[in-house]
Amino acid sequence: MDVISKFTNPGIGFLLTLVFGFWLARLGKPYNGLLFNIHKLIALGVVVITVIQIYNLLKGSQWQAMLIVSIIVAVLGVVALFASGAFMSIGNLNYRAMKIIHYIGPVVAVIGMVFTIYFLSGKNL
Repeated sequence: MDVISKFTNPGIGFLLTLVFGFWLARLGKPYNGLLFNIHKLIALGVVVITVIQIYNLLKGSQWQAMLIVSIIVAVLGVVALFASGAFMSIGNLNYRAMKIIHYIGPVVAVIGMVFTIYFLSGKNL
């Protein structure tokens, strides 16, 4: 099984997370509790599955600097998503700023994951 096929389920989960996130945003605050929890649980599940896949693939690959950098970029995107989502839901910080971070986070995470998958597949730049 190739590297890309191992990330099909996390990719589908990521798309489901986006769908529920856009649905939540469309409904506005206060957030629908059921949709909000589904959104969070799918996102958490995607992170867990992705970490397991990356860990298993790292066991059999060479650790190169660019691979580590791409993983760090993906992790920073995910941390930004979880943190901004939490702050938006509790209303502690500027909602507008958190929403912008929450929109940028998936882009950063996807860029990091694309390069991570690329480097794990054994290709070199």
